[in-house]
Amino acid sequence: MTNQSYFYQFLEPISKELALVARELENSIFTGPRTMLTHARVFVENILQQVIQAEKLPDEQWTNLKERIDLLNENGYLVSDIRDSLHYVRQIGNKAAHDTRAFRYSEALLSWEAVYNIVKWYLEVYGPVDFSVPDYQDPSPRMGKSYDTTEIEVRLKALEKLLISSIQTGKEEPVKVETAAAAERTLSRSELPGFTAIRTLSYKDQIMEVPYFLRDAFLLPQRFSKSETFLIRLGAEQQARIMSELPNNFEGLHKYVKRYSEKNDETFFEELKVFIEEEKNRRKLTIERPGELFFFYKDDYIVVTEELSKIHLTTDEFSAIPSLLRQLNEDQIETVDQLPQELVILAKYANVGIGTVEKLFEQLKGKQI
Repeated sequence: MTNQSYFYQFLEPISKELALVARELENSIFTGPRTMLTHARVFVENILQQVIQAEKLPDEQWTNLKERIDLLNENGYLVSDIRDSLHYVRQIGNKAAHDTRAFRYSEALLSWEAVYNIVKWYLEVYGPVDFSVPDYQDPSPRMGKSYDTTEIEVRLKALEKLLISSIQTGKEEPVKVETAAAAERTLSRSELPGFTAIRTLSYKDQIMEVPYFLRDAFLLPQRFSKSETFLIRLGAEQQARIMSELPNNFEGLHKYVKRYSEKNDETFFEELKVFIEEEKNRRKLTIERPGELFFFYKDDYIVVTEELSKIHLTTDEFSAIPSLLRQLNEDQIETVDQLPQELVILAKYANVGIGTVEKLFEQLKGKQI
């Protein structure tokens, strides 16, 4: 998916915002036809708003898509095939927004073709004189991992806000600069599925973004060495067990439990930053190496080969960790392939600290050399 081109990339010099929304529409055709059909309406409506501005026609913010189509048609700016394409995108989009039935890829493809007709007309009439619109191409399903429908919805809504801001008049320069910066951030997030920012967390003057794939991630206390007890206590109060339970602002998080202070809020916030970066690196690894099994320990990992997976968890194979091995065997975990992917989980066993887990990890790594 990295650096993969998209059909409407040719729109970027004319309107980066239009191009980015079109990119997400293309991503959604085979992932969520309903999403594509619903949001195609917003795309073409913004094109019509730009046409109405160019022609200096009256356009109120509460005017809907049908009224904009009628306005342009009544004033002689639409030929019949473009009017029909606009109404098709509008009508099928309205159905997708309200009808609970399953929508087909074929319906999304018909809307995609209608969108092309509208874009081609818009560029030929209102675009640069020397601009040539590429011939229509049917989209192809993306190979490998793709964005899921909910993530595409998040991306589309964010980009549609940028698109709307880009065509509004009377904006002050700081707003335009902020919009441009947000567009650049969106572009940088387009490489891998799951990396779209879903939330922003803050502590005093610090902020961090939570990627989509971590929105409901389990916050294993053992992953936070300085905040482990703090998280266990918060978990007992049904706070901070999963990412979505965290408040947007960490100030005062310690008030949910007794005998903790602002310093614990700050420490947890810093450790959460590290956790998110480690998880990003892990996700990149699993996307780049699909079908492989890994063991993770902090910011390091081991590739679990077939040979390694068959090794028995005995004192003959692993030294200086007898208590851990005994408890694993009691739980019927007898070979390496039965170990959890996240090795710090093993610190749950009696008299097993993080140091013992690290010894196991280093020995596992040594068996691959």
